[in-house]
Amino acid sequence: MTKKVEVKNLAKIFGKRSPRVKELITQGKTKAEILEQTGATVGVNQANFHVNQGEIFVIMGLSGSGKSTLIRMINRLIEPTQGTISIDGQDLMTLNKKELREVRRQKMSMIFQNFALFPNRTILENTAYGLEIKGVEKNVREQKAHEALELVGLHGYDHQFPQQLSGGMQQRVGLARGLANDAEILLMDEAFSALDPLNRKDMQDELLDLQEKMHKTIIFISHDLNEALRIGDRILIMKDGVIVQTGTPEDILTHPADDYVKRFIEDVDRTRVLTVANVMIRPNTINIDKDGPRLALRRMQENEISSVYVVDSARKFVGFADAKDVVGLIRKESRDLRSVVQTSVPTTHPDVPVNDLMDKLSSTPIPYAVLDDDHHLVGIIVRGAVLGAIAGNGVAQE
Repeated sequence: MTKKVEVKNLAKIFGKRSPRVKELITQGKTKAEILEQTGATVGVNQANFHVNQGEIFVIMGLSGSGKSTLIRMINRLIEPTQGTISIDGQDLMTLNKKELREVRRQKMSMIFQNFALFPNRTILENTAYGLEIKGVEKNVREQKAHEALELVGLHGYDHQFPQQLSGGMQQRVGLARGLANDAEILLMDEAFSALDPLNRKDMQDELLDLQEKMHKTIIFISHDLNEALRIGDRILIMKDGVIVQTGTPEDILTHPADDYVKRFIEDVDRTRVLTVANVMIRPNTINIDKDGPRLALRRMQENEISSVYVVDSARKFVGFADAKDVVGLIRKESRDLRSVVQTSVPTTHPDVPVNDLMDKLSSTPIPYAVLDDDHHLVGIIVRGAVLGAIAGNGVAQE
C-alpha cells in the first residue's frame, strides 16, 4: 500500500519548552512525570504512524489523550514541538506559510464537530465556501457544491439556510463542503459526536458509502470505540499523549496491547467486528478420492466426533458424512463413501461478519463449512468457539 501520510517522532509540548522536557520525552517519561518535574504539559509524545492512501484511519482515545492535538498538527493548525509530518513524501515542516497554505487548499479538508456553517449563507454557498476561498469561478464552484450535496443525500436543499436543517443534515453539509473541495485527505475531528445516536449511525453509513465511491484518505478522530471499529480500516489508540496500539479492528479486539486497551474493549459487541476467519476451527476431513468408510470411521473415533467433513484431492469441499451412515456402509461391505455424503451443508466465507450468522448458527444442527474463493474447505464454525470469541475468552484458531 502507498503511504499517504507519515508521522515520525511527533511531539507537542505546551508551556515551558526547556531542553529538560525534550530529554524526559526521549527517556520515555510519562505525561504525569514530565508535568511534575518540569511544569510542562505534553500533548503528544513521540508519535510514529502512517496512513495508507484510500483508508479510513481512526485516531481515538479519551478526553486528554492527545488525539485532537495530533490531528491539528497534521495540517499544522497546531505547530509541533518536534518531529516530521510528510504527505506524499513532502515534509510539511519545511514549508513556509504560503507553501503550507497551498498544500492545505489542494490536499486537505477539515470537518469539525460543530458543523461551522455560516448562518447567513445558503446550504449551497456554505458547501462552496472552500472553493470560493480558492478563487474558483462562481458557476464552477456552485456546480461542484451541488454535486457534493447530491452525494450526501441533500438533493433539493441548495437554497435552504442552516437553521432550516436538522443537526444531522447540517453535519452532512459539513461533509459535502469537504467533498466539494475535492481534497485528497479529509481530517474529521469528532465529526459525528454532536449527533444523536440514530443520526450518528446514519452518518457513519453515509461515510462508508461515500468511501466506496471516492476512496479518499480519511483521518477520523473519535472517543467512541464502537464507532472506530465500525468505520475504521485501522485504529490508533492514544493515552496521555502516547500511542498505545495501532491495528485493524480485529487486531484490537483479538490482541489488545495492554490492560488499558482491554478495558476499552470490554463492552464492545464483538459479533459486529469479528469475522468468520476469527472464530472458525480446523475441521477433521477425509479425502473422497482415496479414503473409504473404514478410514472415515477411524477418523471419527480418534477425534471423538460423530461426523466428518469430506473434501477431494484438491481440498475442495464435497460435503459431510455422518457416523451412522458410514457404519451402515461398513456393514454392507460397501466402499461407496460418496453414496452417503450429505451435500446440503450450510457454507460461508472467511470474511463474513459473525453478526450476519448469529441467528442461523443457533438453528442449524450442522456446523457451517467455511469455504474460500476457490471452494476450498478452510474451517468450520461451531457454536462453542463463537461464544468463546464473543465473550473475549480468546479466539479459536483454525
